[in-house]
Amino acid sequence: MRFIDSHTEGEPTRVIIDGGPDLGSGTLTERRNRFRETADQFRQCAINEPRGWDAVVGALLCEPTDTSCAAGVIFFNNTGYLNMCGHGAIGVAVTLHYLGRIGLGVQRLETPVGIVEVNLLSPNEVSIENVPSYRHRSKVSVDVEHLGTVTGDIAWGGNWFFLVEQSPAPLTLDNLRSLSDAAHLVRNALKRDGITGADGQEIDHIEFFGPAQSPEAHSRNFVYCPGGAYDRSPCGTGTSAKLACLAADGKLAAGENWIQESIIGSRFTGSYRSASDETIIPTITGTAYVCSEGTLIQQAGDPFPNGIGGSPA
Repeated sequence: MRFIDSHTEGEPTRVIIDGGPDLGSGTLTERRNRFRETADQFRQCAINEPRGWDAVVGALLCEPTDTSCAAGVIFFNNTGYLNMCGHGAIGVAVTLHYLGRIGLGVQRLETPVGIVEVNLLSPNEVSIENVPSYRHRSKVSVDVEHLGTVTGDIAWGGNWFFLVEQSPAPLTLDNLRSLSDAAHLVRNALKRDGITGADGQEIDHIEFFGPAQSPEAHSRNFVYCPGGAYDRSPCGTGTSAKLACLAADGKLAAGENWIQESIIGSRFTGSYRSASDETIIPTITGTAYVCSEGTLIQQAGDPFPNGIGGSPA
């Protein structure tokens, strides 16, 4: 498989540009399901060690069903498949421009949860107009082992998030282990108590907030991803979910900027326009840089052709 790696505000994206699975035709959702059911070894090879690592998000380029789109894309990580990925969409746009496949200006990407508009402001700076986002429930409390009662909002930004305003520990890199452990406990407690997103969908992302370290930012976050890695970027879908909560509370007006700082200090600028009484259309702006390209190889006799923990040859 040929790939190009980039990072968006520190968070890696691996775009598969050739040699991925043939998923046939149909909607992106149908092809994502086919990927999961019949070709998961490709995901394992691309993401698992020793060829990949837990933090990387993969992006398989596909032919779009909507001819107005520059590409279709299916996102995946170390545990499975994502509905949407904000930092990944920025990385895909920068990668497509690096390859000479798209120019600057407005482009469209087709994902399993809808069409995402991307605006390349420069070869490295991108604004994405994400899928409709909303707060599903506010001030939901859950009893968490070792933490006591934790209260947060449930919101959709392309993935399901539980957003906790009061982080259980200061948002510094020194506290990554304790933050990850706390987020894991919160996610387990939500699952235990049957607390879900709409239609019983699992809440697989946990987001803690605290004061920003930069005077230019409005808040700092820690985002715990489905596979146990933390997001190095401020998280595009997580920032979209945050904007939906701010809008619902009347704390951020349409068109007003919100600067979200990540656990490593990188930043996204977010804003929104109203789509309905309950739904917003977020715009997330950040930067991405291509950092490597190459070919993943599976030699005969390799005991880990699909990575450590992956399926055997």
